Amino acid sequence: MSAMTLSGLIEQSVERLQLAGVAFGHGTLNAFDEAVWLVLWRLGLPLDTDLDEVTDQMVTPEQQALVQALINERIATRKPAAYLTHEAWLQGVSFYIDERAIVPRSLIAEVLADGTIDAWLSDQTTRVLDLCTGNGSLALLAALAWPEVQVTGADISHDALAVAAINVQRHDLQERVQLVHSDGLAALPGPFDLILCNPPYVCQASMDALPAEYRAEPELALAGGADGMDFVRQLFKDAPSRMTEHAVLVLEIGNEAGHFVAAFPHLEVAWLDTSAGDDQVLLVTRDALLTL
Repeated sequence: MSAMTLSGLIEQSVERLQLAGVAFGHGTLNAFDEAVWLVLWRLGLPLDTDLDEVTDQMVTPEQQALVQALINERIATRKPAAYLTHEAWLQGVSFYIDERAIVPRSLIAEVLADGTIDAWLSDQTTRVLDLCTGNGSLALLAALAWPEVQVTGADISHDALAVAAINVQRHDLQERVQLVHSDGLAALPGPFDLILCNPPYVCQASMDALPAEYRAEPELALAGGADGMDFVRQLFKDAPSRMTEHAVLVLEIGNEAGHFVAAFPHLEVAWLDTSAGDDQVLLVTRDALLTL
């Protein structure tokens, strides 16, 4: 192999990812960001490295081969990069991840971090539930955001809960974050002051059109039935009995806002601003759910 700079290696990786037509959305949105992530990780460099400071740094043939092998794997397997590095980031916090759980990317993380939902909470907010917790990232972010609360992370998948347990231990929050196996709210009597839920909400038509990268994730964490609202319908039926009087539920429905409104046309909700728009995450009170 000929001599190459770090920037040259990144540019080569960008070109290969683009030519291969890989899909993004699991921590990056384009080939350049994905290439930077994979190159820096493979070379053992911090992901927040200032590229301007290392752009002319030379990489050895051995290092080039390591990076090229990783890019080959990304292209051949179509696995999200996070499954290859076993690390994902939400709001600057690092989480372990593998194929047993969906790659964490919930927009609910934004409203936890920026205080958007704080106005609906009070000093009486002490019990928080993260339903469909996956790798536990939202449960842990909630515990980090509010040091006085107790958090329950629940999921129907034993595999996902095993990954979540790794993250609870990684962030040393065993005393404040409890993990529970539950099919929806079945094993969760509550009551809770706040319920967070990023459920399986992808409608069947969207499932059929998903790129291979998304098919590498557990289908259980994505598929929400014909209109994507199967889980949400059951959740809304069961939630009021698990909520305290002034509790609220924060729900992510992604690109399924049309299907959500069609399913619950008269339900009063508050749509929350996120980086993806104001029709992806909503907040609904217990009182509103009781009108269904």
